Amino acid sequence: MPFNLGPGELLLILLLALIVLGPGKLPEVGSALGRAIREFRQAASDVTSAASGKPAGPAAAPGAGAGASGGADASRPEESASSTTERTGSSGS
Repeated sequence: MPFNLGPGELLLILLLALIVLGPGKLPEVGSALGRAIREFRQAASDVTSAASGKPAGPAAAPGAGAGASGGADASRPEESASSTTERTGSSGS
């Protein structure tokens, strides 16, 4: 670990967070923290892969781009139909 925290220190930090935030707010804070860490790692990975010239992330997976299907995913026709409707808009309003 980068800060050399042992199990005792982690338990103390969690106990203080429970006292300060309360049991109702603690899961929300933990979820937000996890989301922030995940987004930071993804951004760091994107920057690293862009610098090295390799494609990164799920967008680089086969079939995710505008291939032979013209950008619509054949396995999910309901999504491609709704996205087409959203792009073209409705002329009735």
